[in-house]
Amino acid sequence: MLEEALAVGGHETKRATVEEVLEEYVERRKQREIMKLFGTIDYYDDSD
Repeated sequence: MLEEALAVGGHETKRATVEEVLEEYVERRKQREIMKLFGTIDYYDDSD
């Protein structure tokens, strides 16, 4: 799988590939937590 990630990502080193993959993983996890909040927060659009 790492070799495939190297090819797809275009990085020259395994380290650069792993770092980018981990960054994307963390961002997706954060986005998933934010998505869980949709519909749970009351929003009032009457402020100036």
